[in-house]
Amino acid sequence: MGDFSALKYRLLAANEPGLIERANPGTGVKPGASAEHGENNMLDFVFAVDDAVSWHMTNLLKNRSHYSFLKFFGPKKITTIQRYGAGIYYNTLVPCNGRMIKYGVISTDALIEDLFHWKTLYVAGRLQKPVKILAQNENSKLQAALVSNLKSAVTAAFLMLPESFSEEDLYMQIAGLSYSGDFRMIIGEDKSKVQNIVKPNVAHFQKLYSNILQDCPQVVYKHHLGRLEIDKSPEGQFTQLMALPKTLQQKITALVNPPGKNRDVEEILLQVAHDPDCGFVVNQGISGIVRSSSIVQSAKTILTAGAKKSITYSMKKLYKMTKGGLKKTS
Repeated sequence: MGDFSALKYRLLAANEPGLIERANPGTGVKPGASAEHGENNMLDFVFAVDDAVSWHMTNLLKNRSHYSFLKFFGPKKITTIQRYGAGIYYNTLVPCNGRMIKYGVISTDALIEDLFHWKTLYVAGRLQKPVKILAQNENSKLQAALVSNLKSAVTAAFLMLPESFSEEDLYMQIAGLSYSGDFRMIIGEDKSKVQNIVKPNVAHFQKLYSNILQDCPQVVYKHHLGRLEIDKSPEGQFTQLMALPKTLQQKITALVNPPGKNRDVEEILLQVAHDPDCGFVVNQGISGIVRSSSIVQSAKTILTAGAKKSITYSMKKLYKMTKGGLKKTS
């Protein structure tokens, strides 16, 4: 993966639970882990950094080959490009101990904003799924934002689920939030992606969300039935709508409020709470956030990865999508 020992970062997360052996970005995977998870699965890392310019400057000196032609423009230009779309800069198809990895760099402030407010739901969406936090410096605001993001994911899922559902239903809904509206789910991604994330990792989802569900007054767990029940009354849904991240509330408001009417957010959300299609409206709001950020981020990848890597990466995605479709029909 390269030498990251001199690079300062707030958080380093990997997308395969339990896969990394130690809290060291230079380590390899556990013996046997590749066979268990599949050697062709790319590991996805995220660095949260306080000073992106300094981080890229040091990384260019240590791992220059990771970058596309943009390395010739220097760390300031790379950081400027990083701010577009979802605010994350990816180096992809990087060889590491016999596997391919990609790693994204995001500023700590941008990450915190996305976790709290779902401005792009890009990195926040990744962190709603079980990941391995490999290293995390002390930052109380970041820690609070990570918890807030999980609570928001549960709240949004509640609004889109029926009154009674299983734990797996809940985790499927949560895992699908960041793919709702993503154009890559139409072409380029395996249609079974959400199911493939949840089914092998139910225990990891339980560990991630158990405390939040236990502390939530609106949900009742009927253990003998293996079902959860939530309050779907207008009052209950209004409470949930008022707890949603700011950007999602704004998207819902824009969908429901006719042009020219200047009603406040609370009034509009109260109307949505009484709407039988409340869950659909919430889903449309989430789709609006994801759609715009995923399009810009994907376009940016052509620059950050370079043409050759972009084509290779896209072909691998298409192959996985086709392979998944063939398995279903066989």
